[in-house]
Amino acid sequence: MKNPLLLIAGITFVGLTSGCVTGTRSLGVDVTPAQSYANASSKGPIAIATVSDLRVFQNHPGEPSTPSIDGDVTKLSAETKSTFIGRQRNTYGHAMGDIALPAGQTVQGKVSDLLREGLKRRGYEIVDAAKTENRVTAEIQQFWTWMSPGFFALSFEAQIECNVTVSAAGKQSMIVVKGYGLNHGQFAKNENWKEAFDIAFDDFLKNLDTQLQTQGF
Repeated sequence: MKNPLLLIAGITFVGLTSGCVTGTRSLGVDVTPAQSYANASSKGPIAIATVSDLRVFQNHPGEPSTPSIDGDVTKLSAETKSTFIGRQRNTYGHAMGDIALPAGQTVQGKVSDLLREGLKRRGYEIVDAAKTENRVTAEIQQFWTWMSPGFFALSFEAQIECNVTVSAAGKQSMIVVKGYGLNHGQFAKNENWKEAFDIAFDDFLKNLDTQLQTQGF
């Protein structure tokens, strides 16, 4: 082998450039339910009310963690915005195509799934809003994934942040709940982004549980 460094660079380049970076990549991410709920219904009923997408998208942001699209964000409808969860990037880290949830899914729905799972783990029974005065609302500040190139591996990151207001047991509290996930891989394929979201979801649920406990919920 005449030049092993050249070979490594070539392998790395192939890894960086594998996978589509143009157009819109469909990425399904799901919240994994607990195997059992030891405190099921012990805290009574609660409803998940309004979940709003308040993420701020920018044209050509300086940081990949800032939501953006392959186009003009001023022409982005609220309905379409709610489906976008990331940007693809090329070998040099330049933003390319979009990453979106599958048809019919939104970030509001995913955050609702997270809240539902976290509340069930705390011992709440999730019911319709008409059946209880106890409720949770959320404002989504961040729900985004991005990729950063590296010489030996790609870094896939996912970040979630929500302002969550809980009204139950005669009191109301607003908490800021965050989740972060980091995964390394050789190829820009869906599984690597999903793994980053899996970690971020677990982190979000852990932080939600801690804050609910601290607030007495």
